[in-house]
Amino acid sequence: MAQARRARHFRAAGPFRGGGAGTRLLRRSSDSCCIMSGESDCTRTSPSAGSPSDTELLPDRPKYVCTLSPDLVTKAREELQEKPEWRLRDVQALRDMVCKDYPSLGTCLDDAFLLRFLRARKFDYDRALQLLVNYHTCRRTWPEVFSNLKPSAIKPVLESGFVTVLPHRDPQGRHVVCIRPDRWTPSNYPITENIRAIYLTLEKLIQSEETQVNGIVILADYKGVSLSKASHFGPFVAKKVIGILQDGFPIRIKAVNIINEPRIFKGIFAIIKPFLKEKIANRFFLHGCDLNSLHQNIPPVILPEEYGGTAGKLDISAWNELLLASEEDFLHDFSELVLPCDSSPHDLLVSGDADEKQCDDSLRGMKPQLYYCY
Repeated sequence: MAQARRARHFRAAGPFRGGGAGTRLLRRSSDSCCIMSGESDCTRTSPSAGSPSDTELLPDRPKYVCTLSPDLVTKAREELQEKPEWRLRDVQALRDMVCKDYPSLGTCLDDAFLLRFLRARKFDYDRALQLLVNYHTCRRTWPEVFSNLKPSAIKPVLESGFVTVLPHRDPQGRHVVCIRPDRWTPSNYPITENIRAIYLTLEKLIQSEETQVNGIVILADYKGVSLSKASHFGPFVAKKVIGILQDGFPIRIKAVNIINEPRIFKGIFAIIKPFLKEKIANRFFLHGCDLNSLHQNIPPVILPEEYGGTAGKLDISAWNELLLASEEDFLHDFSELVLPCDSSPHDLLVSGDADEKQCDDSLRGMKPQLYYCY
């Protein structure tokens, strides 16, 4: 199916019909960025009679260089429908779709950036485009999370140990993101700061092509989470976070391991689960206090001592230093989204919003059910 969609767009895309203007567009756009300005690169650099040469329009920039190992190239081909001989052509097809359908999106159009979205949607052009639009829509419609989003702004969260990344990958080559809600003191800062820290962690991880192919695993330790703390994760926050993780970010979440969850968590999950896609819901594993159960999903050799592992004490300093040293990676914010005059941000976001009213009505019952479970 993905190959059929790819072929359909390939045949319909003008820039791939031999030489001429199309060939120039492919060469010129391979590393361009379409950033919000009076006019986008999509229109400003369109070739026309008497226009400057391609090399005069844009400065020389490094071309995309694949960093995947031969094994990962094979894995990407088998699992993601990624063919190295088609890779740049596929990127160009997505770039053309952005320029045609969303010329004012204000997105980066670099090969490496667009590849994240193609890989996350197994090179289905239509779904990759929608994911890209959702990515920017989510950022624009939640300013409390995405304004001034950079590592230095969430340093207190990092220092608390609320979120970190284990130093070793699992046998499938996946990073393990460790989240510990008990490390958060609500009186110190709002829950949105925690979400900002998680989002920046994912942004940093997804820069790696290895992670784009292998995905990530989440380990969430709910030890000591009280009813009062859980109540901060209300309907608005729940729906927003689910929307981002399912439909608004180019990362493959392969498993979510919950450990030390109190009875209250089962109430939360029972409410949220109907709005999770079946594939994602099936990737949740509730282990309780059973470390042996956890070790069936994450081997002890990469786990810290706190979780029955042999990798030493949990050390958050290495990841904190890496993320804080990446400040410049987040200086360029491509989140500005100019919408068509007849649409709104919610028109562009495609997720579970078709049942939005049902979702809101169900989530309103969260707090009473939390008290019941507690």
